Amino acid sequence: MTVRRLTAVALAASVALAGCGHGSPASHPARELVVASAPDSESVLLAEIYAGALRSYGFPARVESAPDPLSRLDSGTADVAPGFTGRLLQRFQPGATVRSDAQVYRAMVGALPEGIAAGDYTTAAEDKPTLVVRRSTAKAWGGHELSELPRHCGGLVVGSVAGVATPQTIGRCRLPPNRQFPNSTTMFGALRSGQLTAAWTSTAAADVPADVVMLADGKPPLVQAENVVPLYRRNELTDRQVLAINEVAGVLDTAALVDMRRQVAKGFDARGLADGWLAEHPLGRS
Repeated sequence: MTVRRLTAVALAASVALAGCGHGSPASHPARELVVASAPDSESVLLAEIYAGALRSYGFPARVESAPDPLSRLDSGTADVAPGFTGRLLQRFQPGATVRSDAQVYRAMVGALPEGIAAGDYTTAAEDKPTLVVRRSTAKAWGGHELSELPRHCGGLVVGSVAGVATPQTIGRCRLPPNRQFPNSTTMFGALRSGQLTAAWTSTAAADVPADVVMLADGKPPLVQAENVVPLYRRNELTDRQVLAINEVAGVLDTAALVDMRRQVAKGFDARGLADGWLAEHPLGRS
């Protein structure tokens, strides 16, 4: 066989092998994916969970913080950006009034900009606004449900941390303007001392005192859903990368989110906490 013939055969073989190995990690190492977060520690924690999920599937991933993670996603300088369904819906469709988990998710998906897709939302992990009251108040109202509040609408004094957006109505009760506090510690102190009837917090807040009662939202819900959800660049992630971030929806719950937030508040590293939680809740390999 001539040298020219040998060269042609070798070239054909190399092309065939390249075609068979397309996308394999050995021949084409995956690029490092960027998961964008807001600068606050709670957003960083969520981003680390999704980055850790990608790494657990063998895809390099890192977290980068930015003032507006969605702008990073829209510009193509980030691949994934986690958030909460209700807040995302209000950003892209201000004034939307749907409240249930499924309705909010569907409306949010329909409102997303072209080029951005949504992964699966966590049905068991949420962080939506809710009210806390003293135990004596809950006992006097006859329950621990948010639906009890409209029957006691008159004379309510409600507190919130300054700058935090809260619902203006609960059912048929239009709430009075919030009495604002510089931080949650002073707000909860005012609640305990009887200066407030109720105080706004959220279902995954890490600083809710043990001696107050968080009012649970029922069905139909009175407050718009806020479930954890990953957004990603459409047609940029592989099916397996999308599967990796979607796996989080089946294992993350509010209790785990609260626990990790408390540890972050104590100074623990967000990535270490996320990786530790994923080690205890290994994602599937289907």
